[in-house]
Amino acid sequence: MSQASTLQSKRALYVGGVATAVKLDTLRAAFIPFGPINHIEMPMDYERGTHKGFAFIEFQDADDASEAIYNMDGAELFSKALTVNVAQASRMNLDGGKAIWSTDDYFDEKTGGAKGNEADRAVAPDDE
Repeated sequence: MSQASTLQSKRALYVGGVATAVKLDTLRAAFIPFGPINHIEMPMDYERGTHKGFAFIEFQDADDASEAIYNMDGAELFSKALTVNVAQASRMNLDGGKAIWSTDDYFDEKTGGAKGNEADRAVAPDDE
């Protein structure tokens, strides 16, 4: 299953408002009462050396994920209120991870269909 289809399922949750002190084990302990967890991802901020303040949790069952949303959205963890909802795939994930400028449509729209500069399109005079 691709990441985009996983994020669009009702088993994957976005958890926002995660305190800096919260570690992976803490998050797992807070959400495991609602059912078996397949995966937890906490994106890192490498400049600060900590996570970015949000996480994704994938449950084995959609009903367990719904129960976690019902019970944990607005709940406090380390004195910060959590935002918990169904994770949404980003536009880039839905496009297969391609940059928007990698298509001819984008290039044509931004350049009016002109490819290359005038020097590239110049035709050499015929040899007579």
